[in-house]
Amino acid sequence: MKKGKKTNWQQECERLSAECCRLSGEKAELEYQWNELKASAGQLREQDAQIRALHENARRLKHDMKNHLMVIASYLNGGDYGAAKTYTSQILDKLNAVHSYIETGNLLMNHILNEKLNLARELGISVKAEIENLSFGRMESLDFSALLSNLLDNAIEACRAEKLPELSAKITRRRDYETILVKNRIAASVLLNNPQLCSTKEEKDGHGMGIAQIRSIVGKYDGICDFYEEDGWFCACAFIPV
Repeated sequence: MKKGKKTNWQQECERLSAECCRLSGEKAELEYQWNELKASAGQLREQDAQIRALHENARRLKHDMKNHLMVIASYLNGGDYGAAKTYTSQILDKLNAVHSYIETGNLLMNHILNEKLNLARELGISVKAEIENLSFGRMESLDFSALLSNLLDNAIEACRAEKLPELSAKITRRRDYETILVKNRIAASVLLNNPQLCSTKEEKDGHGMGIAQIRSIVGKYDGICDFYEEDGWFCACAFIPV
């Protein structure tokens, strides 16, 4: 059969096929947006519950403070300074247990930071955080979640092997990079015995877990990974170009 001008039927089939592909693409995009909205809604509900719990704890503590002060005053008036000191220490411990909610302006970052850092505190890890309001807009949500979660999980797991566990998280902008720096205290060098941070089946010090994934995600966005030790800290840093 000679090739000739396409029939109206063939043209219509091609048009319908192209329209079907277009609609299929739109459907996939709408499904992705819907899933993103559902995930955001879930995170908002969890964030709201966390904030309400913190406010309730603060309200109860304020309500009880008058009674606490009366107890301390009675100890002092009776000359029982040791009991007053002990009671005051117990109140301070309760105050330190009431943590403020980290609000960054980035919903996903809020969710990960509050979940992971609260877990660290529950495990008896001393936590410090310095967080700037950054968007990490170049990164897909799944990649950002995996990157930040892996960095924090590694540090938390490593802290569990330390007698004086301490963790620091710092998210800042340095020139043309949005950076995540997560540090944990170490009693002995990690890089001395495992300079490449090769993963093994059982990571006794917590390092090496998820390192390949961290490097892969950062590389995807033409970023830089740095793992080093400084002043008794193991430091893991990710630089993402803006």
